[in-house]
Amino acid sequence: MNIAVIPARGGSKRIPLKNIRKFAGKPIIAWSIEAALESQLFDRVVVSTDNNDIAATAKNYGAEIPFTRPRELSDDFTDTQAVVKHTIEWFRKQGSVVRDVCCIYATAPFIQVAFLRDAYKKLISSTKSFAFSVTTYPFPVQRAIKIDGNGVVPLWPQYIDKRSQDLDEAYHDAGQFYWGKAEAFLKEVPLFSQRSIPIVLPRHLVQDIDTIEDWKRAELMFAALVTSGEIT
Repeated sequence: MNIAVIPARGGSKRIPLKNIRKFAGKPIIAWSIEAALESQLFDRVVVSTDNNDIAATAKNYGAEIPFTRPRELSDDFTDTQAVVKHTIEWFRKQGSVVRDVCCIYATAPFIQVAFLRDAYKKLISSTKSFAFSVTTYPFPVQRAIKIDGNGVVPLWPQYIDKRSQDLDEAYHDAGQFYWGKAEAFLKEVPLFSQRSIPIVLPRHLVQDIDTIEDWKRAELMFAALVTSGEIT
């Protein structure tokens, strides 16, 4: 079977309980749950959480909470892959055969069903281990600068005078979804490697949400997309 895993611990420091904070009229986690359900790609849509309020909210929007996430996987240092691996192992202990898994972040209100489906199609038609969302940097990373006590210093002096069009375009993790073969998650195959398929998203559909400033920016972007009809 295929499962969606939505990690949503309750210990967020910068935005307390951000996974159920209201975003565009409903808890932000609801956008991820509803996209997973609408895609019809999953036999089970699971939220992995250690928090009762998050669990109740997730159930209200159609997700399952088959277990409470263990305390040792709920601290500030636990990575996403460990949470997904725990979920796969839990299902296997119940006798379920898990084939493909998609980790969807709880704070991904811009997630689009079309990209979830496209990523899955590309994954299963390949020999790769993962397919996940990426997007381009809006400015050449090779021309990055740093500020020190003496002023402004280029990180890579050899590129600072290069034209943008002469530099390779750079991409970063879009922080929305990560499709993968169950065995790849269990064996902890590196995500950022030749074993992954990049699913390129347009920049206007990507916004990391870690701070209040990020949140406000995301709300403005989302409202503009709703007005334009790109998000409904």
